Amino acid sequence: MTKEEYIKRMNEDEEWAPGWDAVADEFERLYPGVEPAHYATNIQSRAMFGGEEFLDGFSIYDSGKGYQHIVTFGMSELYANEDSFGEEYSKWGYEMTMKLKAEKHEDCLWALDMLSNIARYTFHSENYYEPAECVPGNGTPLHIGTNSKITALITVMDTTALAQDTVNGRVEFIQFVGITESELDAIKKDIGNIKVLIELMRKDNPNFITDMDREKSYL
Repeated sequence: MTKEEYIKRMNEDEEWAPGWDAVADEFERLYPGVEPAHYATNIQSRAMFGGEEFLDGFSIYDSGKGYQHIVTFGMSELYANEDSFGEEYSKWGYEMTMKLKAEKHEDCLWALDMLSNIARYTFHSENYYEPAECVPGNGTPLHIGTNSKITALITVMDTTALAQDTVNGRVEFIQFVGITESELDAIKKDIGNIKVLIELMRKDNPNFITDMDREKSYL
C-alpha cells in the first residue's frame, strides 16, 4: 500500500483501524472460531481525552488448554494516522499479552488493571519493554486480596502470537509472566538470572502460563 492509497482509505473510511485489525487477525488465527471476551476502557478516561487510560481495550481468548490468553489494544498504533504510515515500529512496537491459568475470562479481570498500570508507566516514563526484562512488584501478590506467591513479572516473546508487519509498522507481542518473590530476589542479585529463570521455566511450562497458585520457585 502506498502512502497515497493509505491516505485515500483513511479519508474514505473514518472507522478504519489497520493496527487493531492486525492484532485481532493474529489472535483469530490462533483461536479460529473462538469469540473473545472484549473489555473496552472508558472513553472519557482515555489519554486522548485527558484521562490516564492509555489502552483502548483488551481481548481474552479461551485457549481450550486450561488458560486464558489476554491481549491489549493500545501499545501499538491502532488507527489510521498519516504520521504513522511506513514507520519501522508501530508506536511502542508491541502489544502486551498474558497467559493466565483460569477457567473463565471473568477470573482474569484483575490482570487487566495490572496491564493498564504497566501501560501507564510506559507512556509516562517512555520506558518500554523487551523480552527478558523484569517488572518488580511491591512484595505483595499481583492479584490483590489473595495469598498468591506470584508477586512480580518477567517478559518473554509470546510463545504463540507472531509479530505482524502492519502499514503503521511492526507489532510484536510481549508476554508478561508471573514470578515469585524468591525468583525476583535472585534477579535483583544478578540480572543474568532472568535468562536462567526463563530456561528453567520453559522446561516445565513451554507456553509460560502464569499460575497464580504456583508455590514452587525456580531460583
